[in-house]
Amino acid sequence: MSRIGKKAITVPAGVTITLNGQDISVKGPKGVQSWTVVEEIEVKQEGASLSVAPRGETARHKAMWGLSRTLIANMVKGVTEGFEQTLEMVGVGYRAAMQGQKLELSLGFSHPVVIDPPAGITFAVPKQTEVKIQGIDKQLVGELAAKIRKIRPPEPYKGKGVKYAGEKVRRKEGKKK
Repeated sequence: MSRIGKKAITVPAGVTITLNGQDISVKGPKGVQSWTVVEEIEVKQEGASLSVAPRGETARHKAMWGLSRTLIANMVKGVTEGFEQTLEMVGVGYRAAMQGQKLELSLGFSHPVVIDPPAGITFAVPKQTEVKIQGIDKQLVGELAAKIRKIRPPEPYKGKGVKYAGEKVRRKEGKKK
């Protein structure tokens, strides 16, 4: 039994959920998200809550049960509150700046790195060494943050690079004479 799948999803006021067969659409103050639920899972709406149940007892049914519930809950949270990921830049000359809607990063290369935001994603640069990625799709926000971090990941000797806010970089000792 899935402990996550058993939990009901509470739908806050101002959010409308439309079920059309296996297609689910969630509309809220921040936008609209839709997803097609796999055939192994059944979604029921009872008043201001949603419940997710498997249609069988196979391993795939059980695996998709908790995943489906979490994805739907993330859609509801995304259209009400949204998701945010913060990146920090450590290093001399490493900085970020906004260029209209685009994000321009100076990361020690001979050229600046310019990143276009995908649909539904916004960038904010509160400080020169900090970038905030915001959007209603949790997967898209996390994936974009990982791609930006991958451009110049933190190195273990001096700790220079792009890291997540709060991430601890494991430092190594340098050469000994």
